[in-house]
Amino acid sequence: MITSVLFDMGGTLEDIYVDDQSQQEAIEKLHTILKSRGMDPGGDLAELKRQVDEGWVRYGRYRDASDVELKPVSIWCDYVLTAYDFPRERLAPCCEEIAHMWEVTHYHRALRPRVAEMLEGLKGLGMKLGIISNTAALYQVFDILREYGIRDYFQDVTLSSVTGLRKPCTDIFSVALHQIQSAPEECVYVGDTISRDIIGSKRAGFAAAIQICSKLTREKDCGIKREFEPDYMVEDIYEVYPIVEKLSRG
Repeated sequence: MITSVLFDMGGTLEDIYVDDQSQQEAIEKLHTILKSRGMDPGGDLAELKRQVDEGWVRYGRYRDASDVELKPVSIWCDYVLTAYDFPRERLAPCCEEIAHMWEVTHYHRALRPRVAEMLEGLKGLGMKLGIISNTAALYQVFDILREYGIRDYFQDVTLSSVTGLRKPCTDIFSVALHQIQSAPEECVYVGDTISRDIIGSKRAGFAAAIQICSKLTREKDCGIKREFEPDYMVEDIYEVYPIVEKLSRG
């Protein structure tokens, strides 16, 4: 019996992509934040971008090998901005501001069409709804759910930045299950990647996994061993509702 549906955030409930414009805007805003806090990285934005890009690569190697998510203070102080040797006591207090800015500026984000209608349908079936998201900011997901007008649909929002665990680690799925108070065999998971969403939820024992591809799917799934395949593939997020309705009838 299906009682719960949990979703990935970026790439699933919302479209997300990066381009030259968003990358440049993020670097400019980072430069402004740092200067406003008395930390001048210099006027060369190209050099700042190069250092930040290298820092994210260093952090990516760490988190992808360990399935661990560090807090924004550790990410920005110990990995992304290490080249500038800013005093930690000055940089640390603004790291969440930076992390939040980065998530909403470096990435173009927009709620997928018909998400609210899909969630309303699932609510009508009596489903418990939750989110499990990898993110490098503490509050951004909560804030953007509120901006989209869909925060109240979700009984639980489990974030890697809060738990310290990243998908596909099964522990982050277990945390969400405990918080939403559902057994894995009662749950459906919806995500845009095999590497994080499908593999993670199937390892955790979820009844079914649904994939909706995003602009980041190919990049995130490049070269991965396809340990599991999705039970369903959809192009329109609304299609989740009739699939869950059918599954809920057994």
